Amino acid sequence: MRRTISRVKVLSELYQYDLLNQQINIDNFDELLKEVDDEQIEYDETFAETLFNGVISNLGAIDRMIALCLENYPLDRLSYVDRSLLRIGTYEMMYTKTPHQIIINEIINLSKEYSQDDTKKTAKFNNAVLDSISKRINKK
Repeated sequence: MRRTISRVKVLSELYQYDLLNQQINIDNFDELLKEVDDEQIEYDETFAETLFNGVISNLGAIDRMIALCLENYPLDRLSYVDRSLLRIGTYEMMYTKTPHQIIINEIINLSKEYSQDDTKKTAKFNNAVLDSISKRINKK
């Protein structure tokens, strides 16, 4: 549960980062988390910071991997939330040892919760993209 909450906090910061055209100073991540931490919910701060900094530091490679798996659908056409969720999932699959199926399940659950699509089509779309990314990574 703590990692799920950490992913939600990172989702919030990546959304803001993307929305503001990358004008957030990533060195101030702790301050950013405090701004979102109004409910004082326990989460893994180290994991959240590592995840956020990892996504930002590897954004080019992450976006290339996502773009390869979108198939005739431009990355910039995704909503800010879905783009952030896919970036989190892709980062974790590319750069951590967490099993891909766990990552995909987490991102799909967050998609169902935070995407604006009531029909859950977005969650299915994100699932297909992440599954494709997982297969590409496993081929390496």
